[in-house]
Amino acid sequence: MLKIPGYEHGPLVEGGAYLDDPLFWPVHLGSCLRGEDAQRAAFGADWDAAVELNRRLSAAHEWPVFSLPLSSGHTIHVVYRNFEGDQGVDYLIHHPTWSAAEILAVDDGHFMGPGTAWPELLSAARQPAAEGVDDSDARLLLLFPTLGDALLPDDAAVALTAALAALTLIEEPAEVARTLLEKQGQWAPAHWRSADGIWINDGGHSYRNPGNSFAIPESRLLEISNALNAEKRRPHQTSD
Repeated sequence: MLKIPGYEHGPLVEGGAYLDDPLFWPVHLGSCLRGEDAQRAAFGADWDAAVELNRRLSAAHEWPVFSLPLSSGHTIHVVYRNFEGDQGVDYLIHHPTWSAAEILAVDDGHFMGPGTAWPELLSAARQPAAEGVDDSDARLLLLFPTLGDALLPDDAAVALTAALAALTLIEEPAEVARTLLEKQGQWAPAHWRSADGIWINDGGHSYRNPGNSFAIPESRLLEISNALNAEKRRPHQTSD
């Protein structure tokens, strides 16, 4: 059984086998596909099969985990948390020197986030990995629900469209990519900035907003920023 330090919940199991199923991806992105038009574009005629796949992903007897190692030695764990009556996806980050993982975002009815800005999401997706999930497109789509960024670059849709085209059977990946980027996570898109080398945002539900009482400690926020390559600022942004 898998273990994540500080995450003492549920029967964690390796979820890698799901990644080969093209239908997994629209199911995983489901909370970002709000509205009938978005769901129709993503699922097409596969709605019944998607419901069955979601049932298996949400089974209480095993909680699928997808691990994404980063070059810094940190690992992001995507966990399908399957408590009866309390199901969702937890996005955790951990380093071997930490006694417990930190929560980046929570994708459920009581959502918490955002957990990443677009440059961080892209950087984390493209970092090479010798184990865990190593495909950059899979990493991008796995982490996408953590995104909340009000200042997306013009080419964001290009990268997301390419990932959807590579891994799914979606007929119009560009259309779905545009929808995903417009909606993003369950929270309002946040504004990010660098403060003394730490990337923070203004989201009222984010663990990476120091103004929130539940925010991740400053030293960990700096580590996380560095691990996600968030120190690479966009030209139109300035530090405090």
